[in-house]
Amino acid sequence: MGTYNVEIAINCIKIIVLFLIMVQLVPLLVWIERRGSAFIQHRFGPNRVGPLGLFQLLADAVKFLNKEEFVPEQANKKLFYLAPVIALIPAALAFLAIPLGTPFDVVIDEATQFSIPMQGAVIPMGILYILGVSSLAAYSLLIAGWSSANKYSLMGALRASAQMISYELAMGLAIIGVILVNGTFDLTEIIQQQEGPLSFVFRGQSYEVSFLPNWGIFYQPLGFILFLVAAFAESNRTPFDLPEAEAELVAGYHTEYSGFKMNLFYIGEYGHMMVASALLSIFYFGGYGTGIPGFGVAELGEYINQSLGPSQYNSLILSLVLFGISFIKIFFFLWIFIWVRWTLPRFRYDQLMDLGWKTLLPWSLVNIFISAIVVYVANV
Repeated sequence: MGTYNVEIAINCIKIIVLFLIMVQLVPLLVWIERRGSAFIQHRFGPNRVGPLGLFQLLADAVKFLNKEEFVPEQANKKLFYLAPVIALIPAALAFLAIPLGTPFDVVIDEATQFSIPMQGAVIPMGILYILGVSSLAAYSLLIAGWSSANKYSLMGALRASAQMISYELAMGLAIIGVILVNGTFDLTEIIQQQEGPLSFVFRGQSYEVSFLPNWGIFYQPLGFILFLVAAFAESNRTPFDLPEAEAELVAGYHTEYSGFKMNLFYIGEYGHMMVASALLSIFYFGGYGTGIPGFGVAELGEYINQSLGPSQYNSLILSLVLFGISFIKIFFFLWIFIWVRWTLPRFRYDQLMDLGWKTLLPWSLVNIFISAIVVYVANV
């Protein structure tokens, strides 16, 4: 957390702010999803309460808070209340490990100077940490389904756990290709290696494509597709929303939930969407990098120094600009999640499992072998 009291206080405030950003983005994403779905289906969407229907979010929040808290008579009450909390925590912990910008300097006096990273926690093995923490979300769905004493909820929970286990394999194997290419588990190092124009070394010869950024999508196109599909399944988003299939299971694992507890499940789902979108941007689209060959993070920092003059606040301005770039990329992938939901129909359950085990898993293994062979041959 730091050495100085001021540093510890700033880090604590930063963690709270990042958590609040994740939570407060959910109502905005719900509004974007409702407006986006209306646009796709040639409807108006929310447009009565406030400008562009923005105050509809507040009305929905009031509705959630005032709904009757229903608990089934046969439910395991402790686990029933615990499940929504567990749904939120893994997404929040994973999001705190995402690097959203370069560290900024804080200068108290000549003897007290330190850097504050633009992420909740600096974890060198960030990939393993995020995968491990995110996988805990399956427990919340299983606990919610079992504790509700409802056969539809239990069926949805079993579907959710089986689905997550199936697609976690493909997702993890897709990431191995990224690790082979970059040679590190550190998310910040992966972002830094994607700076500058597209360049690589093959058998002692250097090659460069000056008009393309050095993004991972050009090194791992198959891995990107596999990770994107697995991210949809891990987030229980259409066409992989079998755990809450309304036509078959009423609402699946959260059938018996209402009010604020139901809202926590929503926040957890959107939180996992944010984490998946952030990882997609980091692994394949340069993270907080500018993506402009010849005008990377260092050049942007120099431009800020030249424009504003030497100042102790320039590093903070640079961090905030890169923070904005990160969220532009994250929102791009979040829109893809929304777009796909209102475009593609839901899979049958046997199709979902076949896709995970018979298609994504074999192709993930193929991607690993191809990546390993290319990396070995390139460095011979």
